[in-house]
Amino acid sequence: MTALTLTSASFPENGEIPSRHTCDGQNISPALSWTAVPEGTKSLVLIIDDPDAPDPAAPKTTWVHWVLYNIPHNASGLPEGVAPQGLPPGTLQGVNDWQRTGYGGPCPPVGKHRYFHKLYALDTVLSALKHPTKAALEKAMQGHVIAHAELIGRYQRHH
Repeated sequence: MTALTLTSASFPENGEIPSRHTCDGQNISPALSWTAVPEGTKSLVLIIDDPDAPDPAAPKTTWVHWVLYNIPHNASGLPEGVAPQGLPPGTLQGVNDWQRTGYGGPCPPVGKHRYFHKLYALDTVLSALKHPTKAALEKAMQGHVIAHAELIGRYQRHH
């Protein structure tokens, strides 16, 4: 049985995220695609976060960049720079750590940060959580995750 896999045409696993996906560029979301969604999956969740904030040498918090849930189980990815109306039908957004919905690209104050793109396959469709935070979404997901995939990208600002 093949495992759920998450990849990006925008950057390689553990590779440098191009500046167009960051606050130094157009701040558009990367292209993401996934394969091998397991049998029994009812919806998918995507969370992008940075555990190295504010400084990888002394991380204090995990900064949340993008929260999507109720992505249809038959979706196979998201195009680069997807607009809210371009998301797969039924997909709902949570709030990021800028207190807004949508994608917010890497903008690390210091050092090279890791950005975790996490995809979860759930055995349920979550009720509308009204723009949940990552914490609220993770709480709602408890006991429903049947598979998980991760893609890490890195970014450092060049001043």
